[in-house]
Amino acid sequence: MAGFGTKGLGPTRRAALTLIGAGAFSLTGGASVRAATDENEVLTEAKVLRDPDTPVAGNPNGNVTIVEWSDYNCPYCRKLEPELRQVVQDDGKVRLVMKDWPILGPVSVTAARTALAAKFQDKYHQAHDAMMGVSSRLTEPRISELLAAAGVDMDRLKRDLAGRGSDIDALLKRNNEQAEAFGFRGTPAFIVGKYRVPGVLSMAEFEQVIADARKAKMN
Repeated sequence: MAGFGTKGLGPTRRAALTLIGAGAFSLTGGASVRAATDENEVLTEAKVLRDPDTPVAGNPNGNVTIVEWSDYNCPYCRKLEPELRQVVQDDGKVRLVMKDWPILGPVSVTAARTALAAKFQDKYHQAHDAMMGVSSRLTEPRISELLAAAGVDMDRLKRDLAGRGSDIDALLKRNNEQAEAFGFRGTPAFIVGKYRVPGVLSMAEFEQVIADARKAKMN
């Protein structure tokens, strides 16, 4: 996905952002209401923001939540990763929900599944950082090499992939359904508070959207 530019936040940002209304979910209470094609609710606050199987970074008690959908083979995701983490760290009151959305081929699926399997040994973030930190396209041997170097127990990982694979696949399915219901067309994509952000923002733009999200939450 192309970025939205870095010169100002006026027309560019207004065109990029969408305030989530009744067509998706309300963060201020009340029932959520956007249904998927199978008529199950997909975009509820609980499922989008509070899925217990989804890894979280930043401040778990933050007053603004950023939800990120990303793919380990997405160059824009890799480029944005350190900047987004810096914004979250500098702010101190942002909760970052990390949705694996492997849409760039079978190796992306393998990468997402292995990262989520590493969560069962409390190594998701190490696996995530290792794969996001490379500059070349991932391969399955490279994934194994990166995770082992990051301290992931690979024998345990294989057991968890075998034993918890259905749970991991169910989570990836939920992530995909949510992304499609929000109308996202590629990675990275975000929800910041009540704002839908389908693409890349600069650090300054993220800071402004977070500020806007806080104001919207108060209104």
